[in-house]
Amino acid sequence: MAITRRKFLKGSAGAGAVLGMSLFDNPLLRKAFATAIQETPVVWLAAGACSGCSVSLLNSLAPRVQDILLDQVLPGHHVEFAFHPTVMAASGDLAMQAMYDTEEKPFLLVVEGSVMTADHGRHCEVGEKDGHGITGLEHVLRLGRKAKAVMAVGSCAAFGGIPAADNNETGSRGVVDVFKENGITTPTINLPGCAVHPDWFVGTLAAVLLSGPEGVKVDEHSRPEMFYSKLIHDNCPLRGHFDAGRFAQAFGEPYCLYKLGCKGPVTHANCPEKKFNSGTNWCIDNRHPCNGCVEPEYPYVQSMWNTVPIQEVTPPVAYPPINTDQTSKLDVTPGYTALAGLAAGSAGMRILGQRDKNEQGQDNSKEE
Repeated sequence: MAITRRKFLKGSAGAGAVLGMSLFDNPLLRKAFATAIQETPVVWLAAGACSGCSVSLLNSLAPRVQDILLDQVLPGHHVEFAFHPTVMAASGDLAMQAMYDTEEKPFLLVVEGSVMTADHGRHCEVGEKDGHGITGLEHVLRLGRKAKAVMAVGSCAAFGGIPAADNNETGSRGVVDVFKENGITTPTINLPGCAVHPDWFVGTLAAVLLSGPEGVKVDEHSRPEMFYSKLIHDNCPLRGHFDAGRFAQAFGEPYCLYKLGCKGPVTHANCPEKKFNSGTNWCIDNRHPCNGCVEPEYPYVQSMWNTVPIQEVTPPVAYPPINTDQTSKLDVTPGYTALAGLAAGSAGMRILGQRDKNEQGQDNSKEE
């Protein structure tokens, strides 16, 4: 079956991102990316944000975001962040004019932070016009209607996140929800995380620029499957302790963190493979439970967690049974009894064999 150039680029971009490979090592991808980034500038809008995702972006390793911005990856070509309040040199009217100029041509919109909708969005303002502040809500709606595609970066932009916590009067919402409420159909990709992993952003940005938003396969929460399809639990370095029923009872113990609130069994992300801070560390390597920051329920993943009892995340039946109460006796199941019997039988055979050798040695010594 013949494969088109577009399908090849789509597949290569997705596969490269999944495997953690640089998308710029392939000459064809480099050329295609160079063309795409010259045609599509990026507007990065910070709404109800702490700038944590911007800081995380600056820690991108392969390739480094500063190399992309400063022509080091593709000489003569760079990703044009036409507007980014954290890293752009311009400020005030010059910065706002850069945003207005960019939205008159095809562009990608990146939203960081939740969209504050209460009181007509007055809890978050970006710039001003005619002596009045312009709300983040107004910017998101205006830019969202014009953009080729939208990327909601971080848990706040994707699902509301911490600003959407109970008793918060800002009316914080995720971008997708706000778009649905206002009839905006622009393709939108969620990249949750608190903060987002820089590779998730760079990889998705490259895939969108190379193959279009329709070329990025997403799950039911609009997250790219290439980054958000694997359960933390299935790739956890402490999984062996879980399978053996060894659970930490207090922080600092080296065992499975399930009983201390780990959300790994219900959280989908490739953190165990990517890690953070240039691959240095991540939550569980630091002996902290996964808090499920990429899930829609964050920071209240407990509501989802309560529906997933430990019986639904147990290891195969041939493994020792799981026992979260380490003070009680082990529940010996028939399957485990059989395994224990085999082990005992094997040990017995070794003992008998050793006894036969000893007796034979004694007989030989008598003959001599």
